[in-house]
Amino acid sequence: MNLNITGHHIEVTPAIREYVTGKLDRVLRHFDQVTSSHVILSVDKLQQKAEVTLHVKGKDIFADAIDADLYAAIDLVTDKLDRQVVKHKEKVSNHNHDNKRQQVE
Repeated sequence: MNLNITGHHIEVTPAIREYVTGKLDRVLRHFDQVTSSHVILSVDKLQQKAEVTLHVKGKDIFADAIDADLYAAIDLVTDKLDRQVVKHKEKVSNHNHDNKRQQVE
């Protein structure tokens, strides 16, 4: 998987990079067909924002979160991504299962 981390008005330190990578690994354990991901971390006055776009075969999954703490924003965005990825995986698996059932009948 190709991971791209960008910071707007913030320096992406090795600690932040490690934290984001660890959190995204949790999401990738649920669905391993992610081709690339793009993470944008930004600061606007007192708000920290984290945006993540996952490129999956046939779809792009996007989530963002805003919090006073950057690490909390990263936690929130990975929770949102986790839910979206699980839902997408269920849709894909149910769709394939229905097609196989129709072919057998």
